[in-house]
Amino acid sequence: MKKATVIARFHSSIEAAWNIVTDNTAFDWRSDIVKIEVSDDGNRFTEFTKDGFETEFTITLKKPYERYEFDMKNKNMDGHWIGLFSRDGSGTKIEFTEEVEVANPIMNFFVKSYLKKQQATYITDLRKAMGE
Repeated sequence: MKKATVIARFHSSIEAAWNIVTDNTAFDWRSDIVKIEVSDDGNRFTEFTKDGFETEFTITLKKPYERYEFDMKNKNMDGHWIGLFSRDGSGTKIEFTEEVEVANPIMNFFVKSYLKKQQATYITDLRKAMGE
């Protein structure tokens, strides 16, 4: 398993950060995603990249304004994502951790840097979505 963690602080409220991150029906703020399909019960969703690549997600824990977790799977990897939210003064601190296992052993050499790049893009997009 390869693991990558990103920590960021925002001026926005914890409620604003939580609502943006956990609303899987609103994805226009994401620069890497062109579509998300959400299951009727809201516990599963599939993201589609600009290249048409699909990743399936199953929400495993949703504790408002504290912790959000899901399992993820696509043809290249299986993994788990944990999002921790905490108040930071008048703003918000987030800590997002991804652990993945890749199908192709050669990809093990590149997956951590790929995860870090994805996390950086996500944080940049989130800052823009919150007007920061």
